[in-house]
Amino acid sequence: MALETLILTKNQQTVLDILESSSEPLKAYTILFDIQKKGIKSPLQVYRALDKLIEIGKVHKIESRNSYIACKHEGCTAKTSTSFLICENCDKVKELTGNNLISYFSKQSDKNNFQYRKHSLEIYGLCESCKFKN
Repeated sequence: MALETLILTKNQQTVLDILESSSEPLKAYTILFDIQKKGIKSPLQVYRALDKLIEIGKVHKIESRNSYIACKHEGCTAKTSTSFLICENCDKVKELTGNNLISYFSKQSDKNNFQYRKHSLEIYGLCESCKFKN
């Protein structure tokens, strides 16, 4: 099914809307707190919506922070292998796009007789705004 014809459930759309309007990654319980008045009362409902949104490439998980961010790239194919630049000061997150990292990790894995499947890469530093504040 093409992404543009995919119809989200009410819960999925509600969770996606919250993430899209946020300037930083959100934890599941923060999402739940923000949307309880819209009928979502259970953490399980939030996690199910997040799982589906990740599966279809609309949301990514920031593993080290156990938080979630809406994907800003149309037609994103990074459903299991993600790479992010994360500002240590303001928590701004930028997704790295392109297949060069997947290619690099695959080659390194092959050299070491290892079967590459996926990665979650999080690079920490200072964003453009914060690096000039110091």
